[in-house]
Amino acid sequence: MSIRTRYENSSEIGVYATLTNSYCIVGHGGSENFYASFQQELEPHGIPVVHCTIGDMKIVGRLTVGNKHGLLVPNTTTDTELQHLRNSLPPHVAIRKVEERLNALGNVLVCNDYVALIHPHLDKETEQIIQEVLKVETFRAAVANQELVGSYAVLTNQGGLLHAHASLQELEELSNILELRLTAGTINRGSDLISSGIVANDWVAFIGMDATSTEVAVVENIFNLKNAKAGMVVGADGMEVETGTAQLTNALIDTLA
Repeated sequence: MSIRTRYENSSEIGVYATLTNSYCIVGHGGSENFYASFQQELEPHGIPVVHCTIGDMKIVGRLTVGNKHGLLVPNTTTDTELQHLRNSLPPHVAIRKVEERLNALGNVLVCNDYVALIHPHLDKETEQIIQEVLKVETFRAAVANQELVGSYAVLTNQGGLLHAHASLQELEELSNILELRLTAGTINRGSDLISSGIVANDWVAFIGMDATSTEVAVVENIFNLKNAKAGMVVGADGMEVETGTAQLTNALIDTLA
C-alpha cells in the first residue's frame, strides 16, 4: 500500500519522519492530516507513531536513522528528547546517541533490517555502533557518485529505490552486495532526493503529494507493496506486473535478480 501525504505545504515528508517495521517517529509541527495518515495505517498494527524533536528541530527524518532493532540519534539530541523516545518506543528497540561529526545521520546512512550503506568517511567507531545497535552488515559506498547515501536511497527488506543517475552497473553491483532488488528513479516530480519524498517499511510507503502516478507505480513495484500485508510480506514471485514505466522497472529488476 502507498499513501500520499504532505507535511504542512511540503511533499518532502521524509525530512520529517522515520519509518521502520517496529516504530515511526515524526517531527512536531505538522498538520493533523499528516499525523493521521501515519496513525490510521500504523497504530492498528501495533506500530507506535511517536511525535518528537531532535536537538529542538523537527527534521527528524534527516537527523535519525533506524530499523526494527534500533534507532540512532545525533549528539545534538537532548536528554529530555532521548528519554521521551525511550519511554515511547517498543522496549526491544535499542536507542543510541552517536558522537559523529557528520551528524545528520539520515543523510549519511541508509539501511533495512539486515544491511546498510554508509558514507565513505564515517568514523570507524560510528560504523561499529551502527553494526551493534542496528544489527546490520555495513558497506561504505556512494550512489551515483553521491556520498550522502541516505539522501539518495531508500531501502526496505523487499528492495531499494536509488538516485535516478545510478548506472546499470552500479545497480547490479549494489544489488549483489546488499542481496536486494534495486532500481533507479525519482520522487516528487523528478527529485533525485529519494529519501526526502518517501518513507517505507515492508508493507506500506508514505509518499509526498507531488509524486506522479508513474513514480508511485515504481515505488509500489520495487518495494512489493501491492500484495504486502502488515506482518506478512509476500515474496518477489507474488509481485503484480504493472504497465508502462513500471513494467520497464520490472524488466530491470529481472536483469539484476
